[in-house]
Amino acid sequence: MSTLTIRLPDDTAERLKTLARSRKLSVNKLIEELSIQAITAADVEVRFKALAARGDTGQALAILDRLDEKGTASR
Repeated sequence: MSTLTIRLPDDTAERLKTLARSRKLSVNKLIEELSIQAITAADVEVRFKALAARGDTGQALAILDRLDEKGTASR
């Protein structure tokens, strides 16, 4: 496990402490959880961009057209 020192404005640090208390967590655990969420979001974005780069725009539009047709037919 690593130790990381960060500098935050006093008001931000106090708000993090309040948030941690409200969730019955230590500030350390709260920061760990928030970091995991940020990393997960970044990983999803990278994966989405990689899939989009390999994707076939024409095929994607055809699928959307079919979905649109089905949505119109059920109304």
